[in-house]
Amino acid sequence: MEMTLTKVLESAKEVFKIEADSILRLRDNIGEEFENAIDILYNCKGRVIVTGMGKSGLIGKKIAATMSSTGTPSYFLHPAESTHGDSGVITKNDVIIAISNSGETQELMNLLPLIKRFGCLMIGMTGNVNSTLAKTSDVVLDISVEREADTLGKAPTSSTTATLAMGDALAVCLMEKKGFTKEDFLMFHPSGKLGKGLTYKVADLMITGDRMPLVSENDSFQDVIKTISEYKLGMAMVLDSSKRLIGVLTDGDIRRTIIKYPDLTSLCVKDVMTENPKRITSDAYTASALNLMEKYSITALAVVDENNYPIGVIHVHDLLRAGVA
Repeated sequence: MEMTLTKVLESAKEVFKIEADSILRLRDNIGEEFENAIDILYNCKGRVIVTGMGKSGLIGKKIAATMSSTGTPSYFLHPAESTHGDSGVITKNDVIIAISNSGETQELMNLLPLIKRFGCLMIGMTGNVNSTLAKTSDVVLDISVEREADTLGKAPTSSTTATLAMGDALAVCLMEKKGFTKEDFLMFHPSGKLGKGLTYKVADLMITGDRMPLVSENDSFQDVIKTISEYKLGMAMVLDSSKRLIGVLTDGDIRRTIIKYPDLTSLCVKDVMTENPKRITSDAYTASALNLMEKYSITALAVVDENNYPIGVIHVHDLLRAGVA
């Protein structure tokens, strides 16, 4: 029978609800076993070996990839291949994450004696806490779901979603526990948009020299407007008598000043500037500059040295051209 559009949308929404409920069930159920798993993974002296068969294996590959890219060296081992020589990748210093919804997958069962022979600690991710996998594991993470999302209740849908979410939770918690930084992230993501914000530093893209719109605090408001128009950056950096940055005048400041003051002729820029403006150093990553711009809804940042002398300007257009934004 042909499905109507309404029926299709209803079915899709039901899938989303079932799978979302499965993830929320994980949130409500995790506890000491999850903490133990994090401790084991954190103290691992070798690699994390993830293994699973079929759909569990596909999810396992993603978990291993996520961990590897976030500072936890990981490798996926196919359980069927492992008993034909591939188990040689396992060392006594490794930690095993074994995934099986039933906890009785035969190919995985064949691998368990080898894991025990190596003496590795094993984290079992299973939907059956009374299974062979659960009983053999040092730590058990319950990934059980109330039902699969398909109409037959058979296809791995909710269960694989829950498994993936559990793997993501492990990876993220390990990142936090290890103090994984943006610089660390760059080492594993040097290409593409993810890495560009960390590849470039502010010094690489900032405007310098006579291209900087610099004005004195005692300059007239009207003269500073001309400077801003000339440099076309939407702002001017305001300096005190010692040439240190004390403020900025932006397009927004100009609009607010025009509304507030009927007579502009007697105004100095220090009377209407934004004091203590947002600024950044030249050795900061451009991702940090972009974050500041987004957080405070600004399009340009003053770049200063350690003594608060302006040495450049970084504009959102520069970030766009470089592919950072």
